[in-house]
Amino acid sequence: LALSSLSNTLAVNNSGRWWGIINVASSTNLLTDSKNVQLVLDPSLQLLSRKQRKLIRQNPGILHSVSSGLQTAIKECKWQFRNRRWNCPTSQGPNIFGKIVNRGCRETAFIFAITSAGVTHSVARSCSEGSIESCTCDYRRRGPGGPDWHWGGCSDNIDFGRLFGREFVDSSEKGRDLRFLMNLHNNEAGRMTVFSEMRQECKCHGMSGSCTVRTCWMRLPTFRAVGDVLKDRFDGASRVVYGNKGSNRASRVELHHLEPENPAHKPPSPHDLVYFEKSPNFCTYSGKTGTAGTAGRFCNSSSPGLDGCELLCCGRGYRTRTQRVTERCNCTFHWCCHVSCLNCTNTQVLHECL
Repeated sequence: LALSSLSNTLAVNNSGRWWGIINVASSTNLLTDSKNVQLVLDPSLQLLSRKQRKLIRQNPGILHSVSSGLQTAIKECKWQFRNRRWNCPTSQGPNIFGKIVNRGCRETAFIFAITSAGVTHSVARSCSEGSIESCTCDYRRRGPGGPDWHWGGCSDNIDFGRLFGREFVDSSEKGRDLRFLMNLHNNEAGRMTVFSEMRQECKCHGMSGSCTVRTCWMRLPTFRAVGDVLKDRFDGASRVVYGNKGSNRASRVELHHLEPENPAHKPPSPHDLVYFEKSPNFCTYSGKTGTAGTAGRFCNSSSPGLDGCELLCCGRGYRTRTQRVTERCNCTFHWCCHVSCLNCTNTQVLHECL
């Protein structure tokens, strides 16, 4: 992902295609944000859908929020899988996550959920910060709340974030097949995770710092908390098949649905991640599946876990090398205002998969 600046930001929609924003004017695709900065959809890249472009125009200031949310989601994906064989690799090109987005495996499910959550989280926060013209704080929680507290303050606007995220992200999905149902389900699971992790935050009022009365509002979770929950759901994801009730009287939504592959298992809840095919072998490079393999990855020789050299290197073994690293250390603050540091050189032992 090209993350150099907001004036030259690349983002990705949930079908894996790119859309771009550049500072080159064009009469056919010019957008203007709330600060009157000309933001242009690059005609050489895959453009947003007509509905997505309309949503951006209807919500001045939201373009930066969407881009920021996607960047945060990608960083979180890399963090959550940093010690796994699949470590959420990205690349410069038309498909930022590679061919994995065209599959129906657990990793695909996580990508869709985390990017959908990223957009929802960023938009909801931007509303309360006042950077989107079409939304504000959520002021519906007002008045009495409990014996020693009341609702007030500026709650993050999660409802606007979820609604916009559903309209913007889901609009890129077409069809009625299993992949379509899976993608929509995981998109919604990402949004619901942000919603369910909202927490009450309060500020005390009273004489001499006492907390006789508190004003409370609803605050978004940190995105790390969202990533942690989605990672747990990745580990417990449900394998599903295409279900059809076979009744012409059922609505189109009810007619086509997801069912557990194993009839003995419970149907997936709206919070669960779902997938329908086995993950590829991430051990070795494959042009067909687009997997990079684990050769050259650093591993932990003393760990029995997934980051350990035995598992991460897939039994191929590893090489060990040392390197000398010089860092600033023993820093001292001098009044006022100067910091002096020493240079410390340490030897690091690195283990690299063959």
